[in-house]
Amino acid sequence: MRLRLALPLAAVVGLVACDNLPGRPSPHPEVPRPEEVLDFDTLYRANCSGCHGLNGNGGAAIALRDPVYLAIADGSIVRNVASRGVHGTPMPPFALNMGGTLTDQQIDVIVRGVRAWARRDQRDADPPPYSASSPGDPKRGAEVYATFCSGCHGPDGKGAKGGSSIVNGSFLALVSDQYLRTTVIVGRRELGAPDWRADVQGRPMSAEEVADVVAWLASQRPQYPGQPYSVSGELKR
Repeated sequence: MRLRLALPLAAVVGLVACDNLPGRPSPHPEVPRPEEVLDFDTLYRANCSGCHGLNGNGGAAIALRDPVYLAIADGSIVRNVASRGVHGTPMPPFALNMGGTLTDQQIDVIVRGVRAWARRDQRDADPPPYSASSPGDPKRGAEVYATFCSGCHGPDGKGAKGGSSIVNGSFLALVSDQYLRTTVIVGRRELGAPDWRADVQGRPMSAEEVADVVAWLASQRPQYPGQPYSVSGELKR
């Protein structure tokens, strides 16, 4: 009798234990498929925070939450950069049709979330436009640099107590002309770099001056960055 009772009891215990077997679905909601994730915080942390900071406050790349950046970069600009990336820089394309991992709907979520950081009660006074209307002049840009930038970055741009080198070949090889322009306008508040209004007290940079200094900086970019060879092909000593 005891054996007959023990066998059914053992079977019940075994069935209950099977609920905890490895690989068995849990009673909790299943993990959503990657393309089904539509939460801004989740998408931003996974795709943007590594460069732009956990809360959009800057890191290796510019702060997306900066009010000046949000004043010059509308939704179409943010969407274009997020979708297509920036060729020749560490900014990759995220759109599926560009080789990325995000759907159009997910990119829309990121764009809306970034633009939602704009503070409606704070408008920055007439910053230069995001894109230049005409190419700058590097010769004029050298004078603009001396006026607005040399105080922090040194007379030749190779760095001083107030800032690092901005003519370093490796740095210039990793950034686009548009990134240089955006940084000149927006600054890097998290690094102590002022925006276009605060380099010289009471003397904001004009749109033409921004274009000129960017042209001067771009002219310092080496044709073949990282190459330890001279033009003649001889190894530099």
